[in-house]
Amino acid sequence: MRPGKLCMAILLVLLAPWAVKSGPGNGAVSGKVTFVGTPAKAEPIDMFKDPACAKLHAKPLLTEQAVTGPSNTLGNVVVYISSGADAAPAEGMSEVNFDQQGCRYTSHVLAVRVGQNIRFSNSDPLSHNIHTLAKVNREWNRIQPAQTPAFSYAYDKDEFIPVKCNIHPWMQGYLAVLKTSHFAVTHEDGTYTLPELPPGKYTVTAWHELYGTQSREITIAGSETQIVNFLFYAKP
Repeated sequence: MRPGKLCMAILLVLLAPWAVKSGPGNGAVSGKVTFVGTPAKAEPIDMFKDPACAKLHAKPLLTEQAVTGPSNTLGNVVVYISSGADAAPAEGMSEVNFDQQGCRYTSHVLAVRVGQNIRFSNSDPLSHNIHTLAKVNREWNRIQPAQTPAFSYAYDKDEFIPVKCNIHPWMQGYLAVLKTSHFAVTHEDGTYTLPELPPGKYTVTAWHELYGTQSREITIAGSETQIVNFLFYAKP
């Protein structure tokens, strides 16, 4: 086979969903997110503007805009059912924590449901401020001094919301507020699973802060697991 046709065949196999046997009950979607090209390089974070932050680390932290693993896998990708599943109420859902520790967010990308409480906490011995840059929801900016109680907040509309600290500009992250209960955030191994999907037609969407959004249409016929892999093209 000619090299060009061979590459295209490999790409089609990677992108095409297929089904494997699953356990009894509802179906599922599972897969891996990878990239082609050179991803944004993780750079050491210079905390010179606040020596108290630098003292919290034996070696510099690295930026998290593109978290990668072996075999070109991609982390911090939100994979979710964007259509086909009913909006899930957040009543009874546990509160999730968005903590500031070591002058960084312990969750660079945190996915929650519309109406689900987010507990904003500060585990550092110094002050931070949380500035959520929402456009669909309400934008707010709140100082959180050291050793002050955590506070909770819930969003009433779905949106991907950038978060930053105006005191420490390297502190950046995202809140992924979703209507669905079917979502996952990939780790550096790029894998995800969306379980408990009743039979039906769905749109599976993958979002990354640098490389954009992709969507795939699938059909769950029974208790099978549909394998859906996503391939992002990283830019130099």
